[in-house]
Amino acid sequence: MIRRFLRSLVAVGLTFLNLVAAEQHGQVTFGGLPVPGATVTALQGEKKITAIADAQGAYSFPDLTDGVWTIQVDMLGFETAKNDVTVAQGAPNATWELKMLPLDQIHAQVQLAPSPPPPTPAAVPGVPALPKKVEPQAAVAETDPARDEMAQRSADGLLINGSQNNGASSPFAMFPAFGNNRNGGRSLYNGGLGLFFDNSIWDARQFSLTGQDTSKPGYNHFTGTAYFGGPLRIPHVLRNGPNFFVGYQWLHNRNDTLGTALMPTAEQREGNVAPGIVVPKSLISPQALALLNLYPLPNFGTSGAYNYQVPLVGATHQDSLQSRFNQSIDRKNQLNGNFAFQSTRQSTPNVFGFTDTTDTLGLTTSVNWFHRFAQGIFGTFGYQFSRWSMDLTPYFKDRENISGAAGIAGNDQNPLDWGPPGLTFVSGIQPLTDAEQAINHNETNAVSASFFWNRARHNFQFGGDFKKQQFNSLGQQNGRGTFTFTGAGTGSDFADFLMGMPDAASVAFGNADKYFRDSLYDAFFTDDWRISSAFTLNAGVRWEYGSPITELFGRLVNLDVIPGFSNEAPVVANSPLGTLTGQHYPDSLIHPDKRAFQPRVAIAWRPLPASSLVIRAGYGVYYDTSVYQSLATQMSQQSPLSKSLTVQNTPNNPLTLANGFNAPPATTPNTFGIDPNFRPGYSQNWNFSIQRDLPGSLQMTATYLGIKGTHGTQEFLPNTYPLGAINPCALCPAGYEYVTSNGNSHREAGQIQLRRRLHSGFTASLMYTFAKAIDDDAVLGGLGASASAGSAASPGSAATGTVRNLLVAQNWLDLSAERGLSTFDQRHLLGATLQYTTGMGMSGGTLLSGWRGTLFKGWMFTTTISAGSGLPLTPLYLAPEEGTGVVGALRPNYTGASVYAAPPGLSLNPKAYAAPLPGQWGNAGRDSITGPSQFTVVASAGRTFRLGDRLTGDLRIDSTNPINHVTFPSWNTTFSSALFGLPAMANAMRTLTTGFIVRF
Repeated sequence: MIRRFLRSLVAVGLTFLNLVAAEQHGQVTFGGLPVPGATVTALQGEKKITAIADAQGAYSFPDLTDGVWTIQVDMLGFETAKNDVTVAQGAPNATWELKMLPLDQIHAQVQLAPSPPPPTPAAVPGVPALPKKVEPQAAVAETDPARDEMAQRSADGLLINGSQNNGASSPFAMFPAFGNNRNGGRSLYNGGLGLFFDNSIWDARQFSLTGQDTSKPGYNHFTGTAYFGGPLRIPHVLRNGPNFFVGYQWLHNRNDTLGTALMPTAEQREGNVAPGIVVPKSLISPQALALLNLYPLPNFGTSGAYNYQVPLVGATHQDSLQSRFNQSIDRKNQLNGNFAFQSTRQSTPNVFGFTDTTDTLGLTTSVNWFHRFAQGIFGTFGYQFSRWSMDLTPYFKDRENISGAAGIAGNDQNPLDWGPPGLTFVSGIQPLTDAEQAINHNETNAVSASFFWNRARHNFQFGGDFKKQQFNSLGQQNGRGTFTFTGAGTGSDFADFLMGMPDAASVAFGNADKYFRDSLYDAFFTDDWRISSAFTLNAGVRWEYGSPITELFGRLVNLDVIPGFSNEAPVVANSPLGTLTGQHYPDSLIHPDKRAFQPRVAIAWRPLPASSLVIRAGYGVYYDTSVYQSLATQMSQQSPLSKSLTVQNTPNNPLTLANGFNAPPATTPNTFGIDPNFRPGYSQNWNFSIQRDLPGSLQMTATYLGIKGTHGTQEFLPNTYPLGAINPCALCPAGYEYVTSNGNSHREAGQIQLRRRLHSGFTASLMYTFAKAIDDDAVLGGLGASASAGSAASPGSAATGTVRNLLVAQNWLDLSAERGLSTFDQRHLLGATLQYTTGMGMSGGTLLSGWRGTLFKGWMFTTTISAGSGLPLTPLYLAPEEGTGVVGALRPNYTGASVYAAPPGLSLNPKAYAAPLPGQWGNAGRDSITGPSQFTVVASAGRTFRLGDRLTGDLRIDSTNPINHVTFPSWNTTFSSALFGLPAMANAMRTLTTGFIVRF
């Protein structure tokens, strides 16, 4: 039999799709009123799953496999309601209108009812009980372990401990909102009021990287919530209105963080920069003095690397509204929709005392129409609208023209962009930064249609979507400009700053308003084929197309590049003919790729009928169609539409703080180009899992996961060469970043999960993952890159800052040298979740009564623990890129010494690295440092209190890092920085939040 199956598996292995399970919701009513306590049973072959209607008559089966199920509703005193329901993603809620039996039949029904059997497994609303014989579930290429775990855990608890909602024996079988026991019109509705509160008194102070006893400021975290729902009734106007729900949340937080930095000392400000390096006061630049006034003096001893530490208190205010409705028109038509709104006001301070503010406003609304064409055939049609706005106001906007007053020319000195230019020091001195003013308004309109057709053992699904998106922005990429100091002039970057001699400068402003447009299309077809009771196959294909982004007025600029990068010239979207190559460019300046066909396949198989063994496998292709927005943003801020340049300090082009933003005639005026044949990347995902029950209420699942990425983004600087080498092409243009889609990535992971089902109030889950991920993909490889650089580098893109983006390759002629561990690669990860509920099981206090039982029973304690190896970090060596205005985030040479044999006070060994030899690139690998180990603990305790017949109260206490254990996300890895080997920051220490919700 196994051999026969393997042959069948190979035969079907060429078909593709992803197997899914869906939720099925409904409501039981009588005369328009909810019927609580009704028993709802879902039947399909030998499968039988039961749920009980809650106080609003609602029930839920969250994990039914797609297909046709027979739903049966039973309630004492009513006729049995029974019908076939098609379960699928997006299927509408079902409504069951019961009919009351005549009195004689009710009497006969009661007389003929058998004596109550022993308690049987039942499901609370929203959680299905486990059937005696579990059929294979749908195998999916991407699963939601948290959802599956919660559903399974709840079901396990009911199997062992029973439920108080078991039909007529339930104390809620005749809820006050039903029949003669109805307690008034308000009983048709439910709602709640809640408050969550956190105070600085309960939290631990932030960890001090310097060991300084910095005072902890006072703060509060406050969240209020309210919700209300039920049928909409307007006397004499609307009797059978839709069911609705409205929820509102108000958040008011003051947030405490600890700012740590390396500031210039008083001696350095006077010119005594370092032993042997003194800058006479007569040579100190007036521009440098003006900018130096923005730097605070150190506030503790200067023996260590860090010498300044202050508490930073920001504020976040947020209002959120969620609402939804559901209305049945007739047996074949149903409407449902939602509306959500969120407004956020946030202030963010930094160590210089600059406080920037950000206001965001977002809303989304949708409406869906469900129509049943015939038995087993229905369609769902939807429309969605969303809008998001953001207004970022920097500290100096309309406040003070720092650049103008200091005598710095060439940058944008519009009042909207007033403020200082950015300063970057390779030695670790705190960069001078402030946010750029920006206003964004994004809008999306989308329509969708999906259909379901059940025929014999096949469940067919097909449909499509169309989205029209707008991204409207007002702002500059780098309006105030950026100066970078490496010490190339005097041997000290700070001495160069005092003398007003930057090693590189960059600026980008003009064409402030931009109106981006794009469209997205998709279509899909799937077939869920139940081949037998032990084997399921799901196969199909999905097609997606996201058009490259255009600008409403054609204001995009790309570079028309000759093969070999020997020459380049700008090409503008409103005149899209390349002057060098003669090729015609589309309006987006990137040719579209409409070949994003994504086949998918999945199986679920129970090979041994009498065994709990279940085998699942899946394969799918997934495209990334969202890569175009950042590319369009960079193409919109270039010459001739904008002033954009990166320039280097050379004998032929000496730079100063006063004139550093003025380009010499030979400078390339553009900083960004992209291959016009750029293709969006895609990944191939596959998985294989084996699941089996073990003795002692245990279940084990072993899973293998694989991902192969193709056409990933790669970025490089053409015609660059290492410091000290001879320029191989003196006439070739340089100083611009170029993007292609030739990257690749690969990740494989093995997982072992061991789960203990709920018994005597205790359940637990343990999962270990061993994984490895490698890539030469700039986007994947650059995730978290700024964290590895630490505060010394503060890298920006080549177009917006003089420090080269860590996404950019070191050697543009050897992109394979960029292949290394992915930044998100975590070799080992162990996670555990423990849950205990008091008063369950004989040994847990089930029979405990009196005041002890009242105090002890019903508390639920949950703890989640995660421990893993560190994430990869890249060793950095900041040095000027010859022929450009970019200071490259290059890599040093590896000396062979142990990276982790660090001297006291450091986590990394500075002797493991050295500056590259003249004319050579550094040989240290990308992401070759393993960062600090990761460890997190989250704990919570909660209990529900009954406050009355219709009132309950939920008390919850949540704590993050309750053991107050300090961990660090990364280390500073800039080799030339005084902060090398020190933690870049510390993760949050213990916090404690208390919440209470009153429900009615």
